[in-house]
Amino acid sequence: MCECSANAWTDTVDLAEYTSLDAVGLSRAIRSGAVTADQVERLARRAVAAVNPDLNALARPLFEPALAYDAAGPFAGVPFLIKDSGPFARGVHFALGSRSIQGVAAQVDHELMVRFRAAGLVAIGQTTAPEFGLNFATEPLRTGPTRNPWSLDRGVGGSSGGAAALVAAGAVPIAHANDAAGSIRVPAACCGVVGLKPSRGRTPSGPLAGEAGFGLIGEFAITRSIRDAAHLLDAVGAPSVGEKYTLPAPVPGHAAAIQRDPGRLRVALLPAPWSGVPVDAQVAAVAVAAGRSLEWIGHSVEQDGPDLDPTDIVEAEMLAALTTGTALLRAPRRPDPAQLEAVSRVVLAEAAAASALDVAAAIDAQNRVTRTIGHFLTRYDILLTPTVAQLPLPHGTLDYNEAGHTTRSWIRRILEFGPFTAPFNVSGHPAISLPLGQSREGLPIGVQLVAAYGRDDLLLQVAAQLEQAMPWSARLPPIHADQP
Repeated sequence: MCECSANAWTDTVDLAEYTSLDAVGLSRAIRSGAVTADQVERLARRAVAAVNPDLNALARPLFEPALAYDAAGPFAGVPFLIKDSGPFARGVHFALGSRSIQGVAAQVDHELMVRFRAAGLVAIGQTTAPEFGLNFATEPLRTGPTRNPWSLDRGVGGSSGGAAALVAAGAVPIAHANDAAGSIRVPAACCGVVGLKPSRGRTPSGPLAGEAGFGLIGEFAITRSIRDAAHLLDAVGAPSVGEKYTLPAPVPGHAAAIQRDPGRLRVALLPAPWSGVPVDAQVAAVAVAAGRSLEWIGHSVEQDGPDLDPTDIVEAEMLAALTTGTALLRAPRRPDPAQLEAVSRVVLAEAAAASALDVAAAIDAQNRVTRTIGHFLTRYDILLTPTVAQLPLPHGTLDYNEAGHTTRSWIRRILEFGPFTAPFNVSGHPAISLPLGQSREGLPIGVQLVAAYGRDDLLLQVAAQLEQAMPWSARLPPIHADQP
């Protein structure tokens, strides 16, 4: 990302200058006096207005005014978007991508939103998500499909699809996202941006929950640069009092870590998934190329992967689905089934019928997956895989309103597209998707890195090395805020 000096900002600050900076660059420009926070916010609103008619990535009109923030925070004045994934920001209405939820606003800030505000991020709007977040396509009936800035006939992944689309299109440098099976990394791969799912416990789940989805759901953000991910994790990643899972912040921090050489590491390359679903040849080739780049840097790379049972992955992911269904069934106003999409009706019905034995079986599967990955990552420092198995999908491929699914069959269906990500939600290991390649058709291709539990610092160090070796910042999609 461009580091612009104070005199680089014109009197009429244009969108090209705004979109050339990542969040760290913008915050430095604001602190230097080169531009004001108000100017930057106006530019962000112009940028969103420029691209959203094509992308359909906003869940509702932009906030007027922006949400309050701490002007002394490290990202003070940097524009930001939150995801329509539930009660997150006090007073802000949410729908979870569903026509069945209307007129409901969050009563308190999520603990992560408290930290986003303290960091100085300026929330100006809310991004689209599939109904209840249970899809790798962001195409809810409530808003219609969110379109990919690289090709409008392609999807953006899910569930943080609106966030990824608007970050990729230059509207904002950072957007809130969360991840129960790949919902940060999958849309990051589809849209050509960076998607970090931190270690379980690195970011908070409270105050309304001690853990999210039996620990499968992680909260963070989508960014365009590794340094933004590192600096943001330092700003919001402190332990949270009273939560089930917490991790101490590394010393001296993630932003400092990416400036250091991690030394020679042991890297496992896994170009094919445990489930045996086919992987597009172009997608696999980019993962292999990333492995070669790591060898060139000086790491030891060999083809290997943890011996996971794909049935265990599906069974463990039932925990996230059942948690979602149970939360909706316990809400003061239950969703109207007539307004739900087909798979949501099934999820709610199965959640209502689930027994303690069903939950215990899923937890047993979670344990098997977690221990297998944990042992594997004592032999290797990094696991490298594709992020998804295919190029971004045409709209309608993952039809959440298709009748005939069970919850398990739907999970298997979306994991045909994204088979590589879910195991690390189950296990809690940190994982990141990097936009390291592009297809012949000009579509982005993501590569996933995974590290041992709590080693977010090492994960970001290796990601920073690949950002230098296989840079992506110069690649911009056809739908971009600084384009006519």
